[in-house]
Amino acid sequence: MLGSAAGGGFPQWNCGCPNCRGVREGTIAAKPRTQASVAVSTDSTFWFLINASPEIRAQIESFPCLHPQADRHSPIAGILLNNGDLDQCLGLLSLREAHPLHIYATDRVRHGFTEDNILYRTLERFPGQVTWHTLKLGSSEQMLLTPEGAPSGLTVTAVPIPGKVPLHVEGRIAPDREDNIGLIIRDIATGRRLAYLPAVAARNCEVIAILQEADGVFFDGTFWASDELTTLGVGERRAEEMAHWPLGGPTGSLKMLSTIRARQRMLIHINNTNPILREDSLERQEVSAAGVEVAYDGMEVML
Repeated sequence: MLGSAAGGGFPQWNCGCPNCRGVREGTIAAKPRTQASVAVSTDSTFWFLINASPEIRAQIESFPCLHPQADRHSPIAGILLNNGDLDQCLGLLSLREAHPLHIYATDRVRHGFTEDNILYRTLERFPGQVTWHTLKLGSSEQMLLTPEGAPSGLTVTAVPIPGKVPLHVEGRIAPDREDNIGLIIRDIATGRRLAYLPAVAARNCEVIAILQEADGVFFDGTFWASDELTTLGVGERRAEEMAHWPLGGPTGSLKMLSTIRARQRMLIHINNTNPILREDSLERQEVSAAGVEVAYDGMEVML
C-alpha cells in the first residue's frame, strides 16, 4: 500500500478541518496518508502499480522493493489506471526520466491524458518511451507483461463501474463506460483474485459480482456520510455528486462489504474529512465490527 488517501492526501494542504488540524498537531489518533496507489507482485521481482499518484516519487522511495537494482533500472513493470482523475494519473509525469513506461488503461483514459496535454510531451522524449496497453471492458483476462514482453504471472480484467468523467474534462466530453473501471488482478499460480475499486458512485450488479468473486478487496472508502463536506463547511457537493458511495447508514457500502465472502476487505481512497481516519472514532469501531480494515500507507497484504 503506497498511498491510501483520496485526492489531496491527509492532511490536505489547504484544509483545516478537525481531522487535518488534529493530525498536524498530534492531538488525534490518526496516521498521515498520501494519495492512493498500490504495488502488486506475484514474485517480488516485477511490480505493477495501480494508479500513479502525484506523490509517486516519495512512494517509490518508501518501498525498497521498488528501488533500482542497477545504474538505470526499475522493478516497475507497468502501471494500471482506474480512471483519468489527476490523483490517479498525474504521477506519470514525474516518471519522465529516460525510462520506458508500460501503461494499462482504457482508450478513454488514454485520450483524456494525452490529447491537448502539452505536458505529455515530457513522456515522448525518445521512441518507445511510453507503451499503452488498452484495457477492453468485458473482455477475457488480459495478461500483464514484463517489460521484455514475457508473462508476469498476473492477469487483469477491467469492469465498468458507476462513476463520472474527470473534473478537468467535465463539460467537454459525454460520460462513457470507459471513464471509470474496476480492476480484477488474478494470480495465475494460485487463482486468487484482488478486486481494486477506489471510486464507486453507487451500488449495481456488476460491483456486487466483482466483490463476491474476489479473495481480497480494496473498496472506495472516500466518505462516511453523504453530507460530510457540507456539514463541515468545507465543500458544497454531496458524496454521490462526486461519484462516491458513502460508507455509513442503512444503505451505505459498509453494510454491503460486511456480507461478501472475501477474507480481506480494505477501504482505500479515504478523504481527509472521513471520521474513520480516527482510530478511536465510533465510525472506525463500526468498520472493524463489520470485518473491514482501513488501509494505511505501508500496509502489506498477502492473498
